[in-house]
Formats: sequence, C-alpha cells, structure tokens
Amino acid sequence: MSLTPENHSIPLVDGNRIPLIGLGTYGDPRTTAKGTAYESVKLAIDVGYRHFDGALVYFNEHEVGQAIREKIADGTVKREDIFYCGKLWNTFHPPELVRPALERTLKTLQLDYVDLYIIELPTAFKPGDIFYPKDENGKHIYGETDLCATWEALEACKDAGLTKSLGVSNFNRRQLELILKKPGLKHRPVSNQVECHPYFTQPKLLEYCRQNDIVIVGYSPLGTSRDSSWVNLKCPPLLEDSLLVSIANKYKKTSAQVALRFNVQRGVVVIPKSFSPQRIRQNFQIFDFSLTEDEMKAIERLNKNIRFVELLMWSDHPEYPFHDEY
Repeated sequence: MSLTPENHSIPLVDGNRIPLIGLGTYGDPRTTAKGTAYESVKLAIDVGYRHFDGALVYFNEHEVGQAIREKIADGTVKREDIFYCGKLWNTFHPPELVRPALERTLKTLQLDYVDLYIIELPTAFKPGDIFYPKDENGKHIYGETDLCATWEALEACKDAGLTKSLGVSNFNRRQLELILKKPGLKHRPVSNQVECHPYFTQPKLLEYCRQNDIVIVGYSPLGTSRDSSWVNLKCPPLLEDSLLVSIANKYKKTSAQVALRFNVQRGVVVIPKSFSPQRIRQNFQIFDFSLTEDEMKAIERLNKNIRFVELLMWSDHPEYPFHDEY
C-alpha cells in the first residue's frame, strides 16, 4: 500500500485514488438543523478534507453539493480535488432504476459526476420513491434482489461517465464473490464500505478484500451514537476504552484520533461523521503521529467481534449480510 504525503490517499484498482479520511455527512433529518451539512462540508474543505461520503437517503445532498460548488467557485479547490461517494438506495435496485437514481443524486448535488457510487446495502426493498416501504401491519416490504443485474446497470453508469468508480457497502464475502465471479464482469468493485473500528476490526473480511484489491472504507470508525432504536448498546463506548485513552495521552492526542490512526495505518479508509467544528478539525489531525507495531497489535486485541450497527430490523431479508461470519 502506497500513501502519497500530499493527499494521504491510496490507489484503487481502476486507477482512481481515494483519500484515507473522509467526512461522513449522515444526519438524522428529524433532529439535524437545516444548513448543518452545508456549514460542516465548507469547514471540512478549509481544514483539508477532500473526501465526502453522502447518500440520497441522507436528504442533505443539496447542502453538500452547494458547499462543494461554492468552495470550487471561490478557488479553494478544483472539482478534481474532491472525492464524493454517493449511494444507491434499496428501493432502486432494479436495473432500470439505477441510472435515474444516480442522475437524481447528480441533479441534487449539481455536479456532473460522482467519484464513487456504491450499492448501499445488498437488501433490495419494494421499488419506488418510498424509501422505507411497509405494509398495513408495519412490516418492511422487500423486493427481489439480483445483485448481478444491479451491478450491470452500475457498470453502464460508469461507462457513461456518471461515476468514476463503483463499489459496494455492507457486503459479506459471499455477496462480493457474486459480483467478482459474474460472467462478463466489466468493472470490479473497488471498495466495500463496512463498520470497522478497534472493537470490530474485520480481520477476515479485510484480508479477503486485500486479496481482491478491494479497499475497505470503515464507517462508524469511532463507534457510534447511543440511539437504542438502531444501535447495539451491549457494545461499550469505544472512545472510553482505557487502552485507547492511555495511548492518546502518550501522543497528546484524543482517543478518537488514535482509533482513526489505527485504521488508517492498516490501509482502511475512515469516514467519521461529525457536525462539530472542533471534532471535524481534530479528526483530520491524524497524519502527524504513528502508532508502534506493539500499539497496533494491542489495539487489534481489543476486537470484540460486536457490531454497533446490526440493522436487525431487516434481519429477515434473504440477503441480510450479517448472518454470515464475514
């Protein structure tokens, strides 16, 4: 793995490069004030971030796009400096809906292309514009999942210049192999975005992806919120871990910076989500120190194989990815 000091990025199999740290832009639309994502992305670009992770289903791509465009217009960055990842939502898996979904993201961002477009989950829902379709009893309505057919539609989007790279998210090994072994595969997935942090280090999936030139992008790299409606609260708060705190004290860093540095040193891209100006700045300050080999091994031993993000509400879906070991 080669890192470039000027932009701290790693090469992707298709020749594109992905910055090692990005800003996650998810915010609960019910509780996030209007304009929050816009201000956060503008600040992040000034701090030095060039990688932004978004999605149509976050309902704030218009703010993210406006911030990026304004920073291009004022000369802070060029479009080619920015790496934007968008996501195909579960209700747009049928091949005929894939390009319109990506075009909708581009129209919302007001950009000509995204740098990476990924299948957000391997679990198809009933097609259409209702993002969380349910029946009269409140049960989720699933759609037929054909990951290879969806992938072929994504390949056509890349060929049309709408995205530079293609990837997946929350795919297990079996689901990745479906794509990799697809007859007539034109474009390989360059990345797999999954939960990854010192309590859930993903060693087997990481090794499998390395063997196949697939970069792991780690979401929830600092653990996650304590919202019991979707977070596994059996997993203790990551950033209070005594080992991370002691290493942080040694380097005069925060435990969050140590957790991020751990993944980056393993070649895992991190996309911490924050709308706090102080934490946006702090999370980026991970390139001025290195963890020793012993420290890396000690942090690896923290692995509990427990997910914060289990998505149990969809665990009865035929393609729910987390029943498999990895």
